[in-house]
Amino acid sequence: MGRRVWKPGNMLYPLPAVLISVADRAGNANLFTVAWTGTVCSDPPMVSISVRPERYSYHMIEETGEFVVNLTTKSLVYATDYCGVRSGRDTDKWREMKLTPLKGEHVQAPMVAESPVNLECRVMQRLELGTHTMFLAKVLAVHVDERYLDAGGSLHLHDAGLLVYSHGRYFGIGKELGTFGYSVRNRSGGKGPVSSRRTAGGKEPLSSKRTAGNKGTVSNKKRYDRKKTTGKRRR
Repeated sequence: MGRRVWKPGNMLYPLPAVLISVADRAGNANLFTVAWTGTVCSDPPMVSISVRPERYSYHMIEETGEFVVNLTTKSLVYATDYCGVRSGRDTDKWREMKLTPLKGEHVQAPMVAESPVNLECRVMQRLELGTHTMFLAKVLAVHVDERYLDAGGSLHLHDAGLLVYSHGRYFGIGKELGTFGYSVRNRSGGKGPVSSRRTAGGKEPLSSKRTAGNKGTVSNKKRYDRKKTTGKRRR
């Protein structure tokens, strides 16, 4: 079979489908769904979202320079779609979707309590790129649902059932196929992924079988020796 060439378009999938919460200076809050979002820098931690100027929430971001990125899960898929197709001009999405606003530490925009992770963000730069404006924002704080932390404080985010968007459809994340660095770590022990999971910050957690009150044991797989690798992590 050959390859068919299409005109240039947005075909970079899958993408995280996130709920963006915003508020204006008068305290009016809204939610809207964004799939055009991503990580742009680790130090300082920064993310981006791209928003059409005609969207109701656009003026709130312009007015305050703040927003919250709320990760979504399988249980939030209906609300995620709803908040992407209904406008805050005539709909109270918080009330309709029975979502709970939480006060953050740094921004006025409320966080979504039902989300496993909330990122408080402040806009550092805006880029007018055509149909969309990209807002580059610094992450001021990350709020994590304690249900996904083990006794040692390691985050097991995949247990939340995260949601992704691909070409008009929503999907849950499937079976784990590997962890960062496993291709190097397993060279002496055979091929295939390992069972350990990475946590935020790039550190490998202790065994995921740990329970409260149990110190657990370190996985018997050899840890990834960064000194023996060449170069940094590729992105």
